Amino acid sequence: MTKRDLVLRISNETNLSQQEVLEVVQKTLNYITEALAKEDTVELRNFGVFEVKVRKARIGRNPNAPAHDVPIPPRAVVKFKAGKEMREAVIKLSPPLAAAPPQA
Repeated sequence: MTKRDLVLRISNETNLSQQEVLEVVQKTLNYITEALAKEDTVELRNFGVFEVKVRKARIGRNPNAPAHDVPIPPRAVVKFKAGKEMREAVIKLSPPLAAAPPQA
């Protein structure tokens, strides 16, 4: 689903213009980005939590020249933890476990 798909769907369900919905969606995304840039946590109940974590420095390997180590500096990244309702909806997509073979 793209932002455009989201705007069209909300617009159709609410009878608001696509432009009005686009402005609200874009402002929401801008505020989330702004909060994360300040290292604030963004918690959206029943959806999930966005937070900034700092990944520590480590040593990587170049697959084309494995003998050479490549230092990777520390870096801030955005982590997302899905909320309970989202987790439960997605877990339903898991394939069923195969029956365990009988043990002798």
